[in-house]
Amino acid sequence: MSTARDLWITVMELDPSRAVGRGALSLALAGAEVIDLLDLGAIRLDGDRLVPADDPTPWDALLQQAHAALVRHEPYESLDDWLWRRGRALADGYEAALESDGDLSRTHRRRLPFGGGGELVLTDSLAHRRAQERRKAGDPVLTALVAAVGLAAEPAAEAPDPTDDTATVLAAVGDAELELEGERQRRSVEEAAFDNIWRGA
Repeated sequence: MSTARDLWITVMELDPSRAVGRGALSLALAGAEVIDLLDLGAIRLDGDRLVPADDPTPWDALLQQAHAALVRHEPYESLDDWLWRRGRALADGYEAALESDGDLSRTHRRRLPFGGGGELVLTDSLAHRRAQERRKAGDPVLTALVAAVGLAAEPAAEAPDPTDDTATVLAAVGDAELELEGERQRRSVEEAAFDNIWRGA
């Protein structure tokens, strides 16, 4: 089970119009990877630092990439820095992996030249059904990550223990999402002001 894959599928199912920004989704995916690596014992939190372990090796290819990308020397990398570094365009990586595995397919339109393009849709795959079951069961981690990107899922069956490392990761994801939204709003205001200057010139 991959929390990041379940998150990507759930977001696409709840948000078929793709209103959720790729940056917001990528940050949440990076957080989901940390949670899975913690569960596997492939990483531990020392304060806010991610300390890797050599074993076990994650079975999921993208989790293997995440594990291999960890900083392996002291003082190690902070959780916040990891979210921003690993989260860069991570949504695209998961999209490609899910399409390659058959969990996504493209609808082909006759008018598109060379048969390219097409809209991505979820297939009736085992991964899709598993993500649906996890969402409908109100899995607290998946529910929190979905909420972090601005969507509403089924209420969580139980809240994560606030003293747990998982809760620390979820809080860091929430903070990063707020920072991203603040930056997006700042740029929007600056662009609007720039447009007004040109209109008045």
